[in-house]
Amino acid sequence: MAPRIDTDKTAEQLRIPLNRRRVLRGAVDLADREGLEALTMRRLAQELGVEAMSLYHHVANKEAILDGVVEVVLGEILDAVDRADAPAPEDDWLTAMRTRILAARAVLLRHPWAPRVLETRTTMSPAVVGYFDGLLGILRSGGFSYDLAHHALHALGSRALGFTQELFEPDDPDASDADAAAMLEQGADQFPHIVEMLAEIAHDDPDTTLGWCDGQHEFEFGLDLVLDGLERRRLTD
Repeated sequence: MAPRIDTDKTAEQLRIPLNRRRVLRGAVDLADREGLEALTMRRLAQELGVEAMSLYHHVANKEAILDGVVEVVLGEILDAVDRADAPAPEDDWLTAMRTRILAARAVLLRHPWAPRVLETRTTMSPAVVGYFDGLLGILRSGGFSYDLAHHALHALGSRALGFTQELFEPDDPDASDADAAAMLEQGADQFPHIVEMLAEIAHDDPDTTLGWCDGQHEFEFGLDLVLDGLERRRLTD
């Protein structure tokens, strides 16, 4: 069934000139509401109340839209970082870094589809480079050599942007829940440790999740392990 078009919204949109920013903002809003799979040129044109061909004056294709929504999300992350109440990195680099990363994560929790897009980009946009340059600045102000800071960025990986790539990342989270339930019921003899773990730590909190099991507690647990380890290395470097 074709999506219902809000005629009042469309009439209002027609009075706003179409530009690249409006196209990308509309793409983010559409992905937030209906998921990344809904983000097609035709569906986005419907969202904006224009003909699909009008979009090509501002974005070349679907890949250009995906590159652009990364810019939008990174802009939100940088705004959130600027507003975050963090200490000066020369006074407390670890808390400054932790605050920055958790601010980024809070933005991604509003856009749970964004990590998938970030992972598929083949080039780093200036916004992404700028974000990592800020992380490097924190490390340098905190006393890291460039060599150790380089290792630190590798150790943080995608966690630096507020998400992690899960060890097991099923394409269909609902199906994975069913698989986990079946394992709990049938696999105790074959996978005793996995079954006992799943029975004890099963999560049901979608507001803190960007992956199958990537809850806020797990994210912060892993982040703190990395940051504490980096602090120990910094003190002995």
